[in-house]
Amino acid sequence: MQQKIIRIGTRESELALWQANNVRKQLEEQGYQTQIVPIKSTGDIVLDKPLYELGITGIFTKNLDIAMLNGDIDIAVHSMKDVPTVLPKGIIQAAVLKRANYNDILVLKDTEEFMGQQQGVIATGSLRRKAQWLNRYPTHEVVDLRGNVNTRLDKLDNNEWNGAVFAAAGLERIGKRPKGAISLSWMIPAPAQGAIMVTALEEDEFSIEACAIINDRDTATCTGIEREFLNRLEGGCTAPIGALAMINEVEKEITFKGVLLSRDGSKKLEVVKKVKLGAHKYVAKDCAAKIIERGGKFIMMEDEGIEKEFSVYSTKKLSEAQKKLLPTTVSVEDSDFIKIRYNRIAPKEVKKELENVVITSKNGVEALLYNFTKEELNFKNIYCVGRRTKKLIEQKIGKVKHSENNAQKLAKYLAENIEKKEVTYFCSNLRLDTLNVLLKAKDVIVNEVEAYKTMYSPVKLDDKIEGVLFYSPSTVESYMRENEANKIAFCIGETTAKEASKSFKNVQVAKIPTVESVIEMVNLHFAKED
Repeated sequence: MQQKIIRIGTRESELALWQANNVRKQLEEQGYQTQIVPIKSTGDIVLDKPLYELGITGIFTKNLDIAMLNGDIDIAVHSMKDVPTVLPKGIIQAAVLKRANYNDILVLKDTEEFMGQQQGVIATGSLRRKAQWLNRYPTHEVVDLRGNVNTRLDKLDNNEWNGAVFAAAGLERIGKRPKGAISLSWMIPAPAQGAIMVTALEEDEFSIEACAIINDRDTATCTGIEREFLNRLEGGCTAPIGALAMINEVEKEITFKGVLLSRDGSKKLEVVKKVKLGAHKYVAKDCAAKIIERGGKFIMMEDEGIEKEFSVYSTKKLSEAQKKLLPTTVSVEDSDFIKIRYNRIAPKEVKKELENVVITSKNGVEALLYNFTKEELNFKNIYCVGRRTKKLIEQKIGKVKHSENNAQKLAKYLAENIEKKEVTYFCSNLRLDTLNVLLKAKDVIVNEVEAYKTMYSPVKLDDKIEGVLFYSPSTVESYMRENEANKIAFCIGETTAKEASKSFKNVQVAKIPTVESVIEMVNLHFAKED
């Protein structure tokens, strides 16, 4: 049997390809077959704004996540400092490679004399580096610098700056560290700086087993502490937070340093803690709590309070974790524009075995379980729409025979593949006719069972709202009962977008049908605004 080829997803920059090839080399040394698959990232495309203005958590990793969830790649290789502290559902950390130089370095344009003078101009795209530089040199100016390593070095050559700050590891890996570069040992690095992370799908046992061989335990321990500290302070690219954990093998202890600053560098909170190796479980938690106790929350709130430039409204309630995915420049309000009430389904509907059952939403699943136990549902073949609906069915009812992303594709599949030309469709009182029309046109009998009621619950929106997040055609219909279509419609999928297009001029569709993908679309849109 031929061994599976592990497809390695990576960004296209020279540094990213170096890192991916490093992983490839290590895996191939262990006898695995691999292939490099380059993927473009948002961070590589949008170069006209500082990272902290984009405000997107995981801006350099999202497209690799999507490629993995879509089955285009098996593993992804990241600069670990760019990876959000909470990975997308279904994706896990499979390996952390041995850490390289974690320091920041100053690449000089001329000499270092300016560092002892009032005037100086330094370039960096990192809010953390900017805040720490201004804290140390408050009279200097810090300008934005974006792009890959080579682009930033070129910009330094072509501008009248005194220098630019880089991660040492990035320049050293591709042999581009200038001889006169100065190590900024006083600057606490980004959490996990200098480390490479490999991610894989939680269910991909083959890739996880392969990556476990190249995992460096000490690096994983240290970066895990740093990233937990970052997570507990609720930071990311939009907050100036530094963290560094180091293992002293002789003393068998871990030293942790953490820092939080205001964006202008005028306020700074630091923490240092030493613990014995093996007793480090609560280091990140304790240090983050110390920063918060000393006013860390107020520093972050002050910075966030001045940055709300855009407003959006979600037509379903968002979790706090989902709200945190939005940039600090965007405020969000939310409420449920659709309310669901489960109907009483007559026992006769499920008394005999049903050959072909169709369920197109999670509400349909919940409505069935509201009326019956799993044992009472005698379904031979279950067909559904959506990955999450499929997951819920298989958790609570039984195996799904086939699923598609939308009703149109499912109807086409059913018309071509089912032997008995009859289906039972557990649906809502409000639904698109797509499935019925297409199946009936192919002489398939559709027995509709109204399992639940979808009731409109719209809210009149303020004129200041610029974008609305929609998750189903029904949420669009509900919105239009109280509002005008004079905003941007951010839609979860094609069927929702089709309904929105009847009224809205500007309709945008998410790459994958998840709430997080809709939020990512909002982030990208407002990142491009002038």
